[in-house]
Amino acid sequence: MLLALDVGNTNITIGVFKRKEIIEVFRITTKLPRTSDEFGILISNLLKEKGLDEGEVKAAIIGSVVPNIMHSLSSGLIKYFDVKPIIVGPGIKTGINLGRFNPREVGADRIVDLVAGYEIYGGPALVIDYGTATTYDIVTENGVFLAGVIAPGIRTSANVLYRDAARLPEIEILKPKTILANSTIDSMQAGLYYGVVGETKYMVQKMKEETGFDNMKVIATGGLGNMIAQTVDEIDYYDPTLTLKGLQIIYEKQ
Repeated sequence: MLLALDVGNTNITIGVFKRKEIIEVFRITTKLPRTSDEFGILISNLLKEKGLDEGEVKAAIIGSVVPNIMHSLSSGLIKYFDVKPIIVGPGIKTGINLGRFNPREVGADRIVDLVAGYEIYGGPALVIDYGTATTYDIVTENGVFLAGVIAPGIRTSANVLYRDAARLPEIEILKPKTILANSTIDSMQAGLYYGVVGETKYMVQKMKEETGFDNMKVIATGGLGNMIAQTVDEIDYYDPTLTLKGLQIIYEKQ
């Protein structure tokens, strides 16, 4: 089995692959400090809870945007699974040409998403990842990373409203029944949801216009991506495990 770990600012998503097929997905929080033993034991217990044999884990690959947990996480995998993880970064074969981008500046999550979008759906493609930040990245038909945009994520925007506006409450992010809100919570939900819907529609339209890629496929991923994809007709595919699939594809390329 292969463990594919997508380390984001909010969660670590762990995909378990068997013969290139994803058979299980787990999520643990990123911000809670953990030792290598805690990481190893936690991941081992999650596998056992799903009836998976930790002894079958033969490899691991990590894509991370959180450098300060990498030592503990990697050490935990080495200690408890006897595998040295591949780390997505400069020098790793991905099949994507970063073009003008500095490899040391591009987040591993964006590269992995582009790999999956290109390999699974073909290019040109626009991959949108609704995470802590919302990223819009374009890969050409020849596998070149052409351009990208980074915007605040929907949950990040909600947290800023709650934290910085004294009278606004912390809310659950939902698709509202109508944009014509008549309460504070409804107003916040409408603003957040339809704000991202409008942003997405404009970004897709503008990127197609400026690239000339009228036939560009639009693929969305990320925890809140499905909610947006239900309303935005410009999104062609929603793939909740796109990043994990990208990690598995990169592993195979090594």
